[in-house]
Amino acid sequence: AAIKLFYMDPPLCVADFERHAGAVLAKNAWDYYSSGANQQQTLKDNVDAFKSYRIRPRMLRDVSHVDTALKVLGEEVAFPICVAPTALQCMAHPDGEKATARACAKVKTCMTLSSWSTTSLEDVASSSGSGLRWFQLYVYRDKELTRRLVTRAQSAGYKAIVVTVDTPILGRRLADARNRFTLPPHLSLANFKQTETAAKLVTGRQESGLFQYTASLIDPSLTWESVRWVQSLTSLPIVIKGILTAEDALEAVKCGVQGIIVSNHGARQLDGVLPTLYALSEVVAAVNGHAEIYLDGGIREGTDVLKALALGAKVVFVGRPILWGLVHNGSDGVEAVLRLLHDELRLAMMLSGCAKLSDITPNMVVHESHYRMMKANL
Repeated sequence: AAIKLFYMDPPLCVADFERHAGAVLAKNAWDYYSSGANQQQTLKDNVDAFKSYRIRPRMLRDVSHVDTALKVLGEEVAFPICVAPTALQCMAHPDGEKATARACAKVKTCMTLSSWSTTSLEDVASSSGSGLRWFQLYVYRDKELTRRLVTRAQSAGYKAIVVTVDTPILGRRLADARNRFTLPPHLSLANFKQTETAAKLVTGRQESGLFQYTASLIDPSLTWESVRWVQSLTSLPIVIKGILTAEDALEAVKCGVQGIIVSNHGARQLDGVLPTLYALSEVVAAVNGHAEIYLDGGIREGTDVLKALALGAKVVFVGRPILWGLVHNGSDGVEAVLRLLHDELRLAMMLSGCAKLSDITPNMVVHESHYRMMKANL
C-alpha cells in the first residue's frame, strides 16, 4: 500500500513525489538516488536549463484530438517519455525493477534496465511480458562477462543495447563518499552470479563501495573500437548514452549506431559540464538524421518534454522521477508518474497549438537571452 504523503496526497506533480521520497527513504538510499557529482552545479543546471527556455504558443489550431504515439527504433510507444536506466531500484521498493517494468508495459512505453539492477534481467523480462525493454550496458574489463550480458539481454527479448560511454571511472559523489555507500545486505547486483566479483559491493574506507567497484571492474580503456566490438556481439540496435558534443555524435554516426542519448549521467559524473538541453541542438545538427536522438537529465514537467522535442529530441528519458514514484507506491507509483508527465505534455501541446508531435517545431521555443538582447537593443 502507498505510504501516506507528508506533503500532498494524492501527489499532483513530480515535486510532490520527490518530497515524499525524501521524507521516507533511508539516508543511504536517498543520498545515492538524489545526489550529483562534487558541488552539484550540473545537477541544478540540468533542471534550470529547461526554465531558461520560453514557449511560443500558436493559437486557433484544432487540438480537439491530440496524438502522442510514435515509434522508437521501429517499436511503438504511446508517448515520447521513456524510462532511463537507474541502478539499485530495490532500495526504493521491494519490487524494484520488476515494478518499473510492469508500469512501463502497462502504459506502453520503453524501460531501460540498468546493468546494476537488483533484479536479474531475465526476471524483469518475465515480469513485464511483451513490454518494450532496452538493456543498459557497462563494458567490463572482463570481456567474457560483458559478452554474456549482451547475449542474455538479446535472448530475454530486450530490443536494444544501450552502451554507457561516460563512465571510465565513477564520478565523485560526496554524499555517497560520506556515507561510504554500499548496498543493504539483503540486496545484490542481480545480473551476476553470486560467486562473481561483479556481484558484490563492499563498503569503502574513504569512498563509496560503488566507486571502488567501478575502479576495479569497469574498463577505462573504452574507445570507439569498443563500441564496434559490442556491435559484433549482437544483432540488436546499439544506442550510445553519454554524448554531449557534436564531435562525439559524429563519431557515433561513423560507428553506425542507431540511437544517441544526450546525457550527462544525471549530473553524476563530471560536475561543470553543460546541461543536456544545451547540448541537444549541436548533437541534432551534427547527426543530421543519421541516428535517432534522445535526451535525459532534468525532466520534471510536461513542458520540459515539449521543449526537448522542439529542440530535436525524438523522446526523453526520465530517471529520478521514476524512483520517486517507485518509493511512493511501487508499480502503481511509477505508472502514476508516467501518466502525470504524459498528461502534462498533452496539456502543453493543446495550449501551444500542437495536435501531434510533428507540430512541435524548433521555432516554438526560444532562450530567455533572446529577450534580454531585445531589451538591450531598445
